[in-house]
Amino acid sequence: MPELDAVVTWVDARERLPRDSGTPVAAVTGRYPADPGSGAGVGEEFWLVMAMYFSARHFAEDGTEHRNCLVDSDGVVRYPAGTGGEETVTHWAVLPALSGGSVHVFLGADVQPALRGAARP
Repeated sequence: MPELDAVVTWVDARERLPRDSGTPVAAVTGRYPADPGSGAGVGEEFWLVMAMYFSARHFAEDGTEHRNCLVDSDGVVRYPAGTGGEETVTHWAVLPALSGGSVHVFLGADVQPALRGAARP
């Protein structure tokens, strides 16, 4: 089986942004909303990693324009730390290449040979 170890380099979102239309993973921090039934004043703080895409100019479903933002699969827009928002992106990283290769995408007729190559002992 091919070596499955991968090195991921995290980039501070305050220092540099991904390329436009890039699909990084992003470390997001914020605070969950308070549970109305718990009587707690504030929710729990979180920091997690999510797959996103970066857009220099993004239009939300309601037509609102956003610049230099990261968008998750649910369409939630987040900004790099220090630029506003309740949930912010602290770091981002480019996903490692697919197993057994040096690229991130295989399409069409290239998929099955790539899968066989990745599964080879």
